[in-house]
Amino acid sequence: MPRVGLTRDTLVSAAADVADEIGFDRLTLALLAERFGVRDASLYTHVRGLADLRESVALLAHDEWADTLGQAVAGRSGHEALKAFADAYRAFATGHPGRYAATRYPVPPERLAESTGVTRIVEACFALLRGYGLTDPDATDAVRLLRSTFHGFSDLESFGGFTADRGLDTSWRRAVDALHHTLTHWSRI
Repeated sequence: MPRVGLTRDTLVSAAADVADEIGFDRLTLALLAERFGVRDASLYTHVRGLADLRESVALLAHDEWADTLGQAVAGRSGHEALKAFADAYRAFATGHPGRYAATRYPVPPERLAESTGVTRIVEACFALLRGYGLTDPDATDAVRLLRSTFHGFSDLESFGGFTADRGLDTSWRRAVDALHHTLTHWSRI
């Protein structure tokens, strides 16, 4: 019999919180069962196993990230949209490291179809780039540049990879400004 108050949604949300605390790669059913004060077997009423749980956390993370990015760029364009998008990306990646790692977890296409998160993230990226007049194939190249820069900076920041005395926020702002310059002059590259 399912434990009162324990649902698939509460389980997935708690798993995302645990992933933020200890790392997505360290998330286990045993840790989650301990958190809820139940036996591991009780969780199988709500999830099919660890892979199902991780896929569900990834879908939740995509939805939350899409909400964050969409709100950041709403009503903005050009440099202002880029700064807001970049800051939202960095805040999500560094503030929710387990959820962010979950967005890179390989989810089968049929499961991805259960959520609009990935589609909305892509839409936010391309909306941002339309403000610079970029369309495909240039927009795809620009998305890859942005993601590589934002991911690399956020990842290094999260793991203490920057040791120079210069403030991280100053370097972040310079990187975003450099990306703005690049996107503004894309056609000349």
